[in-house]
Amino acid sequence: MKETRFDERDADEIVRQPRHKDRTPLIDRALIATGVALAGLATFFPWYAFLNQDKFAMPALWQGKPHDLSQKIGHDEATASPLDTGADEETKALFDQLVTASTPDRATPAPKSDGQDQPFPGSIRFKLVHVAGGRALIEDANGLYIVKVGSPLPDNSRLATLEERDGGWVLVTSKGDVLKAP
Repeated sequence: MKETRFDERDADEIVRQPRHKDRTPLIDRALIATGVALAGLATFFPWYAFLNQDKFAMPALWQGKPHDLSQKIGHDEATASPLDTGADEETKALFDQLVTASTPDRATPAPKSDGQDQPFPGSIRFKLVHVAGGRALIEDANGLYIVKVGSPLPDNSRLATLEERDGGWVLVTSKGDVLKAP
């Protein structure tokens, strides 16, 4: 069977397709112009701000002469309270007079802590998961912890010893509790 090919010369009549306008709609032109203008401003403004830093600088938080607080308070420590600086009544009226905190006296030093006394948050129940290299992996509802002898445990006790008993590892707490590894 012979294949027949047709082209536009074989048609009975030529039908012209309507031509779409090649013009861009007005709204599209407006959006393009707005985008180009914003891009130009985004390019220009950082340079303008860089070259005119005095117009865009952060204002000074405090302007005026410095105060020597140590002579007004009567000791060599300084305070951050503007009420202790001998400020005028207008300045004092701007600040809340309610005392919300106090600082400890320097004569009594704060107790030193290496963070070992802080209890674990959460539940008191925990279990021994694994022991290796003198450390134990314990698990409670909040997650997994690696502890060594002397470390605080989730029940506010300390790890007293890690012992091998009956072919398995046990954890002994300072409260006398014994936990076996599975």
